[in-house]
Amino acid sequence: MDLSNVKIMVVDDEVDLEPLIRQKFRHKIRNDEYNFVFAHNGLEALAKLIEHPDIGVILSDINMPEMDGLTLLLKLKELKNPSLKTVVVSAYGDMDNIRTAMNRGAFDFLTKPINFEDLEITINKTLEEIWQQRNAMKEHDQLISIQQDLSVAREIQQAILPKTFPPFPNRKDFDIYASMVAAKEVGGDFYDYFMIDNDRLGFVIGDVSGKGVPAAIFMAVSRTLIRATGVKGMPAGECLHYVNNLLCNESVSCMFVTVFYGIMNMKSGELEYTNAGHNPPYILSHDGSLIKLEATGNTILGCFEDHIYNTKKIQLNPNDDLFLFTDGVTEAFNKQGEIYTDERLEKLLLSVNNLPVNEIVNKIVNDVDQFAQGVPQSDDITMLNIKYFG
Repeated sequence: MDLSNVKIMVVDDEVDLEPLIRQKFRHKIRNDEYNFVFAHNGLEALAKLIEHPDIGVILSDINMPEMDGLTLLLKLKELKNPSLKTVVVSAYGDMDNIRTAMNRGAFDFLTKPINFEDLEITINKTLEEIWQQRNAMKEHDQLISIQQDLSVAREIQQAILPKTFPPFPNRKDFDIYASMVAAKEVGGDFYDYFMIDNDRLGFVIGDVSGKGVPAAIFMAVSRTLIRATGVKGMPAGECLHYVNNLLCNESVSCMFVTVFYGIMNMKSGELEYTNAGHNPPYILSHDGSLIKLEATGNTILGCFEDHIYNTKKIQLNPNDDLFLFTDGVTEAFNKQGEIYTDERLEKLLLSVNNLPVNEIVNKIVNDVDQFAQGVPQSDDITMLNIKYFG
């Protein structure tokens, strides 16, 4: 603990106290452990505070001319400086004044005649309290700074996710709606969609392992690589193979991402897809049935270099919905420790498959929220819904 820059002000009208204190603590003064400032009454003490803003400890007598110690305490309280600590000194029998001083904010008290061993202990205890308080204030300021940085990071992260709906207002052959609610200031989930050419829509949903800033950075990198690769028009499996190798070379702290990447042909209704360890999406069929897409037997991205990602194809019919989500939906917890489950999601999807894409997503968001009963999110909640009109 280094408090050599914290000065100790002694406020007392006894003129012989200054040389006595300088003599008793000469070694500490010489070693810059103690740095004393002296004043003879409350008014002079207030002036010294302006002259020496690094004063942290005030050792003040109670009974003094012009401004006594009790009045000085009231003036010090107006400064609202929590790291300024006052120790009052008075006669042993003057407990009423000592009690008044403590009620007015004194940190500690000493009685006359002063025991210098006791004084040293009291000074050291007061300096330690100042150090702890200043350290706490520093940590508080750092926390505020981190929170501000996280707020900016959240804005940046939200900015890279498409949020304009409908995204392609001139297209009449499909519609899209998506939502991402982060569990913390920043999240690891993402979604994206883009036109590969006039007939083919590329789209992706992903969930990065972990939480917080590392997951958010990995999310941004993964989303950018998939989009940059996907717009080239290569098959879904080749796209994830290429992105996986890039992520394996750059991945740190064993981070990985589950991804579902699909290419929808709006002219034919054919859906080509690759599932890299992600929750299987559902098709809300035009006939009212619910179909879970078959897995493609692929593993997560970012762990196993040169993994070959298989691709499957399925035919969509006009007015079919493709609903994609992350496990933050089905693994949401309520107060009883129960999870939302795939079964509850499937039941709700069966009841909403004739609604517009945005209403389907919003109903699920609301249902998960009602189920959770105010329990804080344990994971990001992300959904992407695409309706194929044909």
